[in-house]
Amino acid sequence: MRTTVPTTMLRKEDVQSDWYVIDGDGLIVGRLATQIATVLMGKHKPEYTPHVACGDHVIVVNVERVRFSGKPLGHSDHPYFTNKMFLRTYERYSGYPSGRKVLTAAEVWKRHPERILREAVRRMLPKNKLGRKMLRRLKLYVGPEHPHEAQRPKPFPEHLLRKCGKQP
Repeated sequence: MRTTVPTTMLRKEDVQSDWYVIDGDGLIVGRLATQIATVLMGKHKPEYTPHVACGDHVIVVNVERVRFSGKPLGHSDHPYFTNKMFLRTYERYSGYPSGRKVLTAAEVWKRHPERILREAVRRMLPKNKLGRKMLRRLKLYVGPEHPHEAQRPKPFPEHLLRKCGKQP
């Protein structure tokens, strides 16, 4: 005889989100972004519901020290500077004729280092209102300090962090 187990479908009123903090020093951008997107969507929880923002808040400190994979190059300001920072491009469009701007990752890193990780995470989330709501739960900070001590953030889950490529 077959027994059925009811599927848990969360409502937005039933969601309880946690706060996690992670140090981005030496972590690879793409691998870190996939793990952050997983936590923002809530796929690490057993009660994951696709149409509800059931994920957690993520705080990333030292976001200026994330790295790309590739051959390391010497740089005075960035200890993990690689050749992929010259190859990776980021594109914006102002909406006006000839308003397209193409910047390399090295140029974006000089002006706004947090945009590199934010773009990587944004592209891994759903492309709808729910994805934009999930992205608002991501907090990126240059440097080791963040203003979210009142939320008592926990360390990022270790089973997810192992896949991020921490440099020895």
